[in-house]
Amino acid sequence: MIVDFHTHTFPDKIAAPTVDKLQSAAHIRPFTDGTVSALSASMRAAGVTYSVNMPVATSPRQVTQINDTAARTNERTPETGVLSFGCMHPDYDGYRAELARVASLGIRGVKLHPPYQGADFDDIRYLRILDRAGELGLVVLTHAGLDIGLPDANRVTPGMIARAVLATGPVTLICAHMGGWRQWDDVEELLPDTGVYLDTSFSLGRITPNNDGYPWAEAELPLMRREQFARIVRAFGAERILFGTDSPWGEQAEALRLIRELPLASGEQAAILGGNAARLLEL
Repeated sequence: MIVDFHTHTFPDKIAAPTVDKLQSAAHIRPFTDGTVSALSASMRAAGVTYSVNMPVATSPRQVTQINDTAARTNERTPETGVLSFGCMHPDYDGYRAELARVASLGIRGVKLHPPYQGADFDDIRYLRILDRAGELGLVVLTHAGLDIGLPDANRVTPGMIARAVLATGPVTLICAHMGGWRQWDDVEELLPDTGVYLDTSFSLGRITPNNDGYPWAEAELPLMRREQFARIVRAFGAERILFGTDSPWGEQAEALRLIRELPLASGEQAAILGGNAARLLEL
């Protein structure tokens, strides 16, 4: 079983303008059109069994609607292979009740995105979300590190993550992009002993620019070095690493190839590509 733990889809009627807006901000190429059907087609081509959609609420008023959409997406999982997390926003007043509703809908977890939500990860508004999610047994996945589309919004550093973990009760916390996009030296120093999980999304290989003329320098295109990736896997243990692509911003077949080329034991590779996710998602 192969599980892509970090993907993004959008309702069909808004997928095209949403993907266009995001690629224009980040100057990167999308590999699908952002719809569930396109992700399902990518999964079939790559041999991915399940993908997990990670929706982002950029304002509090979106929270309930996004969570309702996540529940409907999960009803179609036998057909599409796409699961969905819910979401939460730090300024949503009824976070305790809404997280309980998320759990009651059978949604396995929620996604947080501090750069798009305008708060630092160690802010009390996030800490109380983490506490409540832990009480309910919900998994939390947060964007971590810089964001390619908002490079000045440094709101979820490895240091913030370490402080948040110390300040909250037990919670299963997954930090995207190998713990902190382009802050990987700090990930190695600060996070191995925290118990957090990492996903591999948008961390190996190279950035693929779009064709809008943005002057990417060649030195900016490579992502994490293979040697550092392997060190982080060793430091955290393969049982705390989850395969993810950030689709549509990463291509699933290529991301699988990059993981399979790493010097990992077969058991480590199996855990990263699906075993750990199956355990967390109770598949």
